Amino acid sequence: MADTILVTGGAGYIGSQMVKALRQAGFRPVVLDDLSSGHRNAVRGEELHVGDVGDAAFVDRVLAEVRPAAVMHFAGFIQVGESVVDPGKYFRNNVTATQTLLDAMRVHGIARFIFSSTAAIFGEPQYVPIDEAHPKAPINPYGRSKWFVEQLLEDYDHAYGLKAVCLRYFNAAGADPDNEIGERHDPETHLVPLILQVASGRRPHIGVYGDDYPTADGTCVRDYVHVSDLCDAHLLALRQLLGGAGSARYNLGNGNGFSVREVIDTARRITGHPIPVVMEPRRAGDPPALVADAAAARAALGWTPRYADLQTIVAHAWACEQRIAAERDHPRPASVRNKPS
Repeated sequence: MADTILVTGGAGYIGSQMVKALRQAGFRPVVLDDLSSGHRNAVRGEELHVGDVGDAAFVDRVLAEVRPAAVMHFAGFIQVGESVVDPGKYFRNNVTATQTLLDAMRVHGIARFIFSSTAAIFGEPQYVPIDEAHPKAPINPYGRSKWFVEQLLEDYDHAYGLKAVCLRYFNAAGADPDNEIGERHDPETHLVPLILQVASGRRPHIGVYGDDYPTADGTCVRDYVHVSDLCDAHLLALRQLLGGAGSARYNLGNGNGFSVREVIDTARRITGHPIPVVMEPRRAGDPPALVADAAAARAALGWTPRYADLQTIVAHAWACEQRIAAERDHPRPASVRNKPS
């Protein structure tokens, strides 16, 4: 079907929000997810195929049945620390499984692909803000796995004509403005939800790793981009691909950096909770500042973030944290049309 889009990892944080955005835009999203980190109840009525994107026979069956016009690929492992202690897991899933998916797409004549990439491909920044031309020197297996796939996609375009848009996120944050879906990693590693778990009583304090960086308040500065704004960029990139555009790569961020202290102070104001802080030593590989230059995405895609202010990002995430706490006490049944694997 011309309006069908396969979303791998569509039961996860960004993937489930993307599914909602596709549905609202008039597409027919179909989800492929192994539910290893995604949540069944994040799929809100869409067709769900449960299985591993690295299983060639399974992916072949799904593509033959669904016949999507394009594939959006969110089914990647994302924990930097885990990638260091278990790089094999990351290269098997983020690289080998992605190639399995791409090869199956070739067999079925599907030539449009949107890839969930990361600012981790740049490594230690040589300058800030970081544009697309910045040298690529990832410093961990997670970043290297994503950079390898970007290079793989370039070769698949040259050899097979597979058109791909790589979207490099900086710090995805926030939650669905309608508070239907949100961030639920296990274990959680992202700063905003960790802070809000302190505010809701799920954690005793938030650890801050270093307060002696060469920044305004001594803590690391990051570019937090709202998950809904990320999905808007994906939707714009999809429309361009479906309209015949070629491959491209874009950085996605607000272009504004906020320090760890600023995020904590914002959360204190929004939640009314003191949010105790425990200072910890610096973590290896944490650069002082990571801020995106997203001028290319703004110019080429016409992308303009709607939720660029930190207060809105934290407020949406706080509503999600409160809802998740309520759902743990009063769980609701999922409404999902499951497909056998």
